[in-house]
Amino acid sequence: MTSPSPLQMTDEEQALFRLLRQVNLTPRASQRDLAKAVGVSLGRFNAQLKSAMTDGLIQTSDLDGTDPASTDRRKRVAYVLTHRGATEQARLTDRFLARKFAEYDALHAELTGSSSGYVPPNNRTTLMQNNLAPIPELYVSYDSAQKLKVEAADLTSHDLSPRQICDLELLMNGGFNPLKGFLSEADYNSVVDTMRLTTGELWPMPITLDVSEDFAASLEIGQDIALRDQEGVILATMTVTDRWTPNKAHEAEQVFGADDDAHPAVNYLHNQAGKIYLGGPVTGIQQPVHYDFRARRDTPNELRSYFRKMGWRKVVAFQTRNPLHRAHQELTFRAAREAQANLLIHPVVGLTKPGDVDHFTRVRCYEAVLDKYPQSTTSMSLLNLAMRMAGPREAVWHGLIRKNHGCTHFIVGRDHAGPGKNSAGDDFYGPYDAQDLFRENQEEMGIEMVDFKHMVWVDERAQYEAIDEIEDKDEVTILNISGTELRRRLQEGLEIPEWFSFPEVVKELRRTKPPRSKQGFTVFFTGFSGSGKSTIANALMVKLMEMGGRPVTLLDGDIVRKNLSSELGFSKEHRDLNIRRIGYVASEITKNGGIAICAPIAPYATTRRAVREDIEGFGAFVEVHVATSIEECERRDRKGLYKLAREGKIKEFTGISDPYDVPVDPELRVETENVDVDNCAHQVLLKLESMGLIAAE
Repeated sequence: MTSPSPLQMTDEEQALFRLLRQVNLTPRASQRDLAKAVGVSLGRFNAQLKSAMTDGLIQTSDLDGTDPASTDRRKRVAYVLTHRGATEQARLTDRFLARKFAEYDALHAELTGSSSGYVPPNNRTTLMQNNLAPIPELYVSYDSAQKLKVEAADLTSHDLSPRQICDLELLMNGGFNPLKGFLSEADYNSVVDTMRLTTGELWPMPITLDVSEDFAASLEIGQDIALRDQEGVILATMTVTDRWTPNKAHEAEQVFGADDDAHPAVNYLHNQAGKIYLGGPVTGIQQPVHYDFRARRDTPNELRSYFRKMGWRKVVAFQTRNPLHRAHQELTFRAAREAQANLLIHPVVGLTKPGDVDHFTRVRCYEAVLDKYPQSTTSMSLLNLAMRMAGPREAVWHGLIRKNHGCTHFIVGRDHAGPGKNSAGDDFYGPYDAQDLFRENQEEMGIEMVDFKHMVWVDERAQYEAIDEIEDKDEVTILNISGTELRRRLQEGLEIPEWFSFPEVVKELRRTKPPRSKQGFTVFFTGFSGSGKSTIANALMVKLMEMGGRPVTLLDGDIVRKNLSSELGFSKEHRDLNIRRIGYVASEITKNGGIAICAPIAPYATTRRAVREDIEGFGAFVEVHVATSIEECERRDRKGLYKLAREGKIKEFTGISDPYDVPVDPELRVETENVDVDNCAHQVLLKLESMGLIAAE
C-alpha cells in the first residue's frame, strides 16, 4: 500500500485551511457570508466553526453595530484568529503552497521533459522558490492584528533587547524563512551540532529568545506571551513550547569555533544573554518602528516586488558594515559583470561589530556615492540584522537571508564576518573558510557565491585590479590602505588620497570622526578601595581643565553612589548595575565631545569590558589600573573599611570577601606606592598625548 505524500493535505486540513484563511481575510463577515466564501452549506460551516473555536483557533469579538457591507443585518460579532489559529494558518499555508508547487513541477516536467526548478534536490522540505515569488510572512491581517493587540495587552510581556528586536523583525517579515518562530530545543540542538533544523533544512545560526531565570520560571509550557519593544509597543505574540537551559560553552564551540570571550558574540552569550532559552511559534502584529532612512528599508517581499517590477531576474547582493570606498565600487562592478546580474547594495544597519562606524554615518556615505552607480541596474536597501560575526556559518546565514530577499548571487569576502583576533592573538577563522563553507552548500541554498577579490590600486595604470590577476607585480607600484591605516589618518587629520576613496565619503567621515585631539574620550580608573583612584582622577581633571578645549566631568564612585545609585547595595548584581550606569553617563559625555573621568572600584572584568564596548562606539576608552597592593590599601585605610571587612561587619568587600579581577591589558598601569599624586596624573597625561587624545604642548 502506497503511503500518502507528505505534501498532501487531508480533507479536514483543506477545510480548516479555507476556514482560517477566510476568517483572517474578512473577520467582520457574517456566518452566512463566510460559509458562501468557503463554499459549504451554512450547517456544515457552523460545525467547522464550532470545532475550530473548541480547539482554540478562532474566537469571537463584539461589534458596536452591524457591518454595513454585510448582507446579514442580525450579525453582532466578528470572528478573529487566536495566536494558535494564526500559527496553524501559517503552517497550512506552507503545506498548501508546497503541494501546488509540486503539482506545477510535475506538470512542467510532463510538458517540457524537465523540472521547473522550483523543487529542490534531495527532496528537501523547503521549496527552492523563484526569486521573484512572494515568500511566507508571520503577520496576521490588519483587522486580526487590531483584535490581537487588544487581547495581547493582558498577556505576560517580555521586553525585547535590541538584538532580539532585530531577530523578531526578520522572523516576521520572512527574512529568516523557513523559521516560524524562535527555535525549539530540538531545533536548537540540531542547528548547533549539524547546521540543520530537525526537518533537515539548512540553517546555520541558532535564533533563540534568551530570558532571565525568574521570567522563565513564571511561565508555563503552552502559555502565550506578548513581545514588546523597548517603548512597550506589542510587536508579536509567542506560544512558549520549549524552555531549557542551554550549554553555552558547547554553543560557542560549535557555532563560533571557540569558547573565547574575545569573540564579541561569545562574550554576549556568557555575559549579557539570559540564562534560559524559550522557543515557540511567533504571530506577528506589527513591524518594529524605524524613524531613520525609512524609504531605504524594505522587507523581503517588498524587494521581490521591486525586482519583479524592474524585470530583474538576476540580482547580486553586496553586504557591508563599512563605508564604501573606490575598491568596493570596482569590486561590485566586477561582481555584477561576472554574474551578469543587477546589483543590490545591502548594508547591515542592525548590530555589527563593536567599534564599527555607526550606521547613520555609513548610510550617509552610501547615499553620497550611489550616483556613481548606474541607476537602472543598481539599488540599495538596508538590512536590520544583528550580526554574530560567526565567520563561515555567518556567510551561509547571510546567503540564506539574501535568497529570501530575492537575490540570486551573493558576494562573500575574504574572512567574511570575521571578529578579528582571539585571546591568543590569532585570527578566529582562516581567510577563506567562509568561502569554502558557502561553496559546499550553495547548490542546496539556491543562491550562488561570487567570491570577493582583493582589489589594489596600480599606480602606473591608474586603476584598481585584483591582486591575484596582476602578472607584472615587480614592475608596477601597488598601493593599498588598510582599515587600520584609514582610521589613523582620520584620527590624525592626515590626507586620504583620492585614489582610495571618494571626496564625499571622506568629508562625511571627517565630519563624524574629527581628529582624535578633538574627540570625546573616557579615562576609566579601576583598583581597590583606597588605592588612590579618586585622588589621581581629581588631579587629572584639574590638569585637563587647565588645558581647556573640552568639558571635563568626574564620575567618582562615591559621588555616583550618592547621586545615581543610592538605592543599590553591594551585591554583584548591584555593583554591575552601578558600573553600567557610570558607563552609560560616560558614553553620553564621550559621544558629545567631552571628557569623562571615571573612578569606581569596578572589580569585574566582564562589566569593565561591557562599559568599554558601550563607550568605544563614540570615542576612546582608556583603562587605567591603579595597581596599589591590598596591603598598602589597608595601611592607608582612613575610613576603617578594611578593618570592618576583616571583622565580618562589611559583607562582599572587594579584595577581602569579594574578588577583584586584575586588568590583563589596560592602556596604563600606575604604581602609587612611593610615587606622588602629581607624577601619577602626569603619567596619564603622557599616555593620552601618545594616543593623540590631547595635543602635544
